[in-house]
Amino acid sequence: MPCPLAFGHRNPTFPKTKRGLLVTYLLFVVGLVILVAGGEFLVRGASSIARAFHLSPLLIGLTIVGFGTSAPELIVSVQAALAGQPGIAIGNVIGSNISNVLLILGISALIAPLVIPGRRLWRDLGFMLAATAIVWVMLLDGDITRIDGLILVAGLIAFLTVAFIAGSGHLPEDGITETFGPNWKPWVMTGAGLVGLVIGARLLVDSATIIARDFGISEAVIGLTIVAVGTSLPELATSVIAAFRRHTDIAVGNVVGSNVFNIFGILGLTALIAPIPAEARFAAIDMWWVAASSLGLAIVAFASGGLPRIAGAGLLAAYGAYVWFIG
Repeated sequence: MPCPLAFGHRNPTFPKTKRGLLVTYLLFVVGLVILVAGGEFLVRGASSIARAFHLSPLLIGLTIVGFGTSAPELIVSVQAALAGQPGIAIGNVIGSNISNVLLILGISALIAPLVIPGRRLWRDLGFMLAATAIVWVMLLDGDITRIDGLILVAGLIAFLTVAFIAGSGHLPEDGITETFGPNWKPWVMTGAGLVGLVIGARLLVDSATIIARDFGISEAVIGLTIVAVGTSLPELATSVIAAFRRHTDIAVGNVVGSNVFNIFGILGLTALIAPIPAEARFAAIDMWWVAASSLGLAIVAFASGGLPRIAGAGLLAAYGAYVWFIG
């Protein structure tokens, strides 16, 4: 049964037979299992790497985990730009950043209150707010040029440099460190986790879209829910599993790092490949939601030292309002 991957294809083939639909349900279950397993592998591997190299879990969350889980967004935006679909290239990043903060951190905080290390994460939240402001200014003139792309990539390099310097030399709270030598198990686990997240998310999005159509759910609702959240499934799986395992640094750092990479890395690299024309609505409407969600996260974290469960409920309510608004 043909089943194109949703990240590069917006209309998966609808199965014509009961057997085809049964296969679709099976793919849904397989995708979910791979997604969860990928998140578990990624969190375990990244935590071990942080211990072995005296790197803070937050740094690992901001870099390896945050950037790795943004792979689907990168694939979509580059393909869209090359195919002459700038709306998808930009909308993918903007929508993903909104869902990362409101949906993913909201769910994660409901599972376990997220403790946010003050000074270190404030620096990274500052980068996220700065990236949001910079790209908003770039969108005002109607396109993101190659010069803009260079500026964004330079911002990414600056972020990585500052994060690495600040996150090095970290000792685990229990004083126990790990040494790997020739043991590459944590690296294999991390790599396998990233691959599993991408494959699982693709299978899950395509099969869920087909199942939704079988139940008569409208294209608009499918687009606003299943497909819109599809490229954020790796971040969702990783942060939720990290919250369950009480690795709150990784859960939060994953979202912050992903949002910074989405703007500086994905839009920057995409613009270098092909300048991106931007519809007026992005600067006039959608960026307000990105800015409000990012600023709201910073304010709540400052006031409470993290994200308590009640803040998680508030973030989820805001995401529901966003979906209703754009619908």
